[in-house]
Amino acid sequence: MTAYSELSGQFGRIAALSNAVGILQWDSDVMMPKGAAETRADSMALLHVLRHGLVTDPRIGDWLAGAEADASLGAWEQANLREIRRVWTVETALPADLVEASSKAISACEMRWRQARADADFAGLLPYLTEVLNLQRQIGRAKGEKLGLSPYDALLNDYEPGGHSARIDALFDDLAAFLPGFTQEAMAVQAHRPALEPLEGPFATEAQRALGLRLMAALGYDFERGRLDISTHPFCGGADNDVRITTRYDEADFTKALMGVLHETGHALYEQGRPQGYLNQPVGAARGMSVHESQSLLMEMQACRSRQFLAYAAPLMREAFGGSGPAWEAEAMWRRYTRVEPGFIRVDADEVTYPAHVILRYRLEKALIAGEMTLADLPSAWNDSMKALLGVAVPDDRRGCLQDIHWPSGGWGYFPTYTLGAMTAAQIFDAACRAEPGILPGIGRGDFAPLVGWLRANIHGKGSLLSTDDLLTEATGRPLDAAVFKAHLRRRYLEEA
Repeated sequence: MTAYSELSGQFGRIAALSNAVGILQWDSDVMMPKGAAETRADSMALLHVLRHGLVTDPRIGDWLAGAEADASLGAWEQANLREIRRVWTVETALPADLVEASSKAISACEMRWRQARADADFAGLLPYLTEVLNLQRQIGRAKGEKLGLSPYDALLNDYEPGGHSARIDALFDDLAAFLPGFTQEAMAVQAHRPALEPLEGPFATEAQRALGLRLMAALGYDFERGRLDISTHPFCGGADNDVRITTRYDEADFTKALMGVLHETGHALYEQGRPQGYLNQPVGAARGMSVHESQSLLMEMQACRSRQFLAYAAPLMREAFGGSGPAWEAEAMWRRYTRVEPGFIRVDADEVTYPAHVILRYRLEKALIAGEMTLADLPSAWNDSMKALLGVAVPDDRRGCLQDIHWPSGGWGYFPTYTLGAMTAAQIFDAACRAEPGILPGIGRGDFAPLVGWLRANIHGKGSLLSTDDLLTEATGRPLDAAVFKAHLRRRYLEEA
């Protein structure tokens, strides 16, 4: 066997273990009985250790040296070697006992978070979250020493390969200066419109689910390779060719769950569109979380909050819930889905105020990893930041610092990718619509094939062949440019309004 075939075989085995972890994690979040938590934590920890052992196999260094000297390898194979070396370099920075301890701490913290969130009990979560944070600091230091990065940038690198907080600081500081004034402008435009009539519920969960499934199909989701379920926190997960999404329903308001489904479908379309020939190799993976978030936000924010989509979807909503009257018309739905109103909850936030939720979390997690603040101070720091950035007073920790699962689940460094993703989504959708004039008319008919076809060719099917910057430049003609996102916001909320 060649050195390259040895490597690809090893990483195929690693992918198989990752797939098992993905399904077990999905089950933990969706349907596992509480009494199984401790046993499941042990199983997950063992799988993480086994995966870590395969990635850090001492033979990989020799195989890499041999494969990198092989001039016969094509572009995809060479890119795979680049990604394998990146993964190997990061993983070899971590001892197996740290991987195991982190996995167990995360499992315990996730289970405790569910109860703590329900009870608005930050004090009850604090010891569990403290353990997770301490281990994340150790992981960040270990990876950072190997990569020549700060601990935070080393954690960020897991979600945004090649990303640096210095660049994010500049982008987010610019947005933090732009958004408050823009938010006031958008709200002033809204204030001159007639009041929206309320949508009268209740809206049965089964009817919401049926509508979600219908629109998932319109977007192009492959139900032979996935499913829709309910969880406390909506997510897209599962395994290769088994891409599962979740949402949560509120029978008093169907609009949030529906957009949640469309958001997660954007993630799932990316996963289902990855290159099949390299699905179990690092080069076949999604190109980082800012690109991943761009695909969910492109579907939810760019496409499905457009006038074209809502003209198609409003009759389906009326049919699903037996609605009638002005509140159910397409224009009313567009106004409802583009309403700007600062609030407490990130996943329910509108497109304009959402970045403030992310900037808040980014700044706090960076300070926590650096040891510049303590977890005991998190609730007050969170509430102060919400007041400063969004002008809202947080009523309790359930609607404050306990609302997200990311930190309990070890996702430190993940949050900035949401707003990087929003900017990337605006840029990709703009380029797609310029390249394919049939995209917006198609969306107006419920035909997403032109859009998904363009995304398959320019984003999904590329996997990790290119760096994030190169992928975006090749697809859109330029690297990430916040001006495109700002122009989109001005057009939608000031000009088209």
